[in-house]
Amino acid sequence: MTATEATADGITARYTETEAERLLTFEGETSTAAIAQNVEGYAMLKVRPSADGDELERYYGFDMALDHAAELLGTSPDRLPVPAAAADMGM
Repeated sequence: MTATEATADGITARYTETEAERLLTFEGETSTAAIAQNVEGYAMLKVRPSADGDELERYYGFDMALDHAAELLGTSPDRLPVPAAAADMGM
């Protein structure tokens, strides 16, 4: 498993890879959000309220998934830290 982390503006982002998916999780002071993609990296991105939460929505583009994650965290997408290993998520 590979993991990287980034922190900015009170939000910590963690990127991990499991056998099944690539997972980018965000943890703010009062809420969390997660973006998941299959490990091959070609499927739509799934936005969840947490790493193991139910899927809320699917997106082709990483920017749209980040918008939704930011909404769940109560911030703007440009304030979300994105570890370098997760920068290529999306189709």
